[in-house]
Amino acid sequence: MTVDRLITAAAAEPIPSHGRLDGGVYVAVDGGDMSLTVPEGVRASLLLIGRGGGNSAIRIDIERGAELSVVELFAGSTGSRLHITQSESSLCRMTTLVLSSSEVRHTVDLMQRDARFDLGGAFVLSGDDRSDWKIDVNHRSADCSSRSVVKGVASGSSHGRFGGLVYVAPDAQRTDSQQTSRNVTIGAQARIETSPQLEIYADDVKCSHGATVGQIDGEAIMYMRQRGLTEAQARRLQIEGFVGDVVMHTVVESVGGILAEIVAEKLETI
Repeated sequence: MTVDRLITAAAAEPIPSHGRLDGGVYVAVDGGDMSLTVPEGVRASLLLIGRGGGNSAIRIDIERGAELSVVELFAGSTGSRLHITQSESSLCRMTTLVLSSSEVRHTVDLMQRDARFDLGGAFVLSGDDRSDWKIDVNHRSADCSSRSVVKGVASGSSHGRFGGLVYVAPDAQRTDSQQTSRNVTIGAQARIETSPQLEIYADDVKCSHGATVGQIDGEAIMYMRQRGLTEAQARRLQIEGFVGDVVMHTVVESVGGILAEIVAEKLETI
């Protein structure tokens, strides 16, 4: 199975029973409820894989100076709630791919100075898939930064919904935050709703957000068809290019190739 190959490629170990990620790469498949800690100064990686085995609720505390790289893959109908709390000078990097009906909730609390959160994500929906993805990034201390870039593709009669909130507390001066939502629909029945928001109570900040929803580029499709590609092949190449940078910059490099294969399989249904 492709998921098994993903785990093998990452050389991942099961989540430890004591909940401490003491370096290395760990994996949770259809994880259930978990509470995890990345201890001070440690670098660790985590694969979270949803194959349709029910809902999960995961809490992760990243201690001072620790770094965590997270790859999330939703390959079956599932629900997930992930709550990340970051301490001083910690770093969390995430790659999230949603390829099925799902309900995804991310909450990130930047609690102390110089915490940094980066997310690159994509959802690719087809048929009658339904996906609802919400991200709340809470800047609760000064001098923290966050970046969120989420791309969405919907075809058939699928429906994608993305909501993002960046909250900046009154004492969170010198916050630096960017949130971007870019989306493409294919066909008249596909729908994507997007609503990035800023809620700012500090006056020395650099925050921005943006959202777009558009159709696939018809002129580019015509150009590729004139060079011998079928319409389906041309459409697939466009979508591969659109979401490709998310896969290319997967935060756990050893699984990038397998994730590209998984996305390519999903694109066969577009």
